[in-house]
Amino acid sequence: MRNAALVLGIIAGIVGMMVGFFSWGYTSFIESFGEFEGIAEQVENVQLVRAAALLSPLLAIAGGAMARARALWGGALLLASAAGMYIGFGFNVFTMFPIAFAGLAGVLAISAGQPDEPKAHF
Repeated sequence: MRNAALVLGIIAGIVGMMVGFFSWGYTSFIESFGEFEGIAEQVENVQLVRAAALLSPLLAIAGGAMARARALWGGALLLASAAGMYIGFGFNVFTMFPIAFAGLAGVLAISAGQPDEPKAHF
């Protein structure tokens, strides 16, 4: 479960970085060139979107990397990342996978209370 949390957390962070780059760039573009009525308008809370664009992918990658050694801490960071992406960007077609991956990775990391033990399958 820790390995799954590691992989899902890193994937969530990388996809979240793509969403974050676009979001930060969009808010900067609208600040520089102004709004286009009905086409491109500024978001309601620019600082919230930018904070989520920076912190949420960072928390996902850090939480995924910690999932093997410190599963509880890594799981908490992954769940915080999922919550940050949801609050900052909302749930839509671009954010559904990073939010779902980070949330699932957080649950897997927290539920992996004991270290993984090799078990015979036969």
